[in-house]
Amino acid sequence: MTTLIYIADPMCSWCYGFGPELSALMQGLPELQVEVVVGGLRPYNTQQMDEELKTTLLSHWHKVAEKTGLPFVDDALTREGFIYNTEPACRAVVTARKLAPSSTLAMFQAIQHAFYASGMDVTRIDVLSEIGASVLTKMGVPTDAAAFEAVLTSEETIMATHDDFALTQKWGINGFPTLVLERDGKLDLVTSGYVEMPLLVEHMQAIIDKPV
Repeated sequence: MTTLIYIADPMCSWCYGFGPELSALMQGLPELQVEVVVGGLRPYNTQQMDEELKTTLLSHWHKVAEKTGLPFVDDALTREGFIYNTEPACRAVVTARKLAPSSTLAMFQAIQHAFYASGMDVTRIDVLSEIGASVLTKMGVPTDAAAFEAVLTSEETIMATHDDFALTQKWGINGFPTLVLERDGKLDLVTSGYVEMPLLVEHMQAIIDKPV
């Protein structure tokens, strides 16, 4: 069986920029199974954002916006006392994966849109629970925010999220987005970093054509 593994973080700006490219690839290869592994860009951070980090991140956001044309607002970064901890958002993706595996990527993308395009604070459990309930319900899995939050805050989900981070480190992946093609237990790197869809297809074809 062939699976495309997407290692990324919903609060990574280049992952947000990469979203349309991944969607285009999936539309062109509808039979391809895609799994999401949350990599953990800034997990467990407890420090409030300072001006230096804010300036650095905004420069990245502007580059992504220029490259992709995707909408960005800086409301999240300019929020007083904001702590850029990506673990809760990653854990919300894992929660969706546990409740309805087919909703995982949709949840990932919904968090991205909430954070980058709407300026919502996706480090907050209540915000993530509302997003999660909406995504699952739209996908035919009726869920309310309280039910989503119960799974989101469970020890099992916390540990499952940590396991994703550990797997990412085990694979030696330290940049996002990353795509890995798995075939019969063998892993091949498709891309590390943002690339456009035509080049993704070239990379995947080269892997498939490579002698075993």
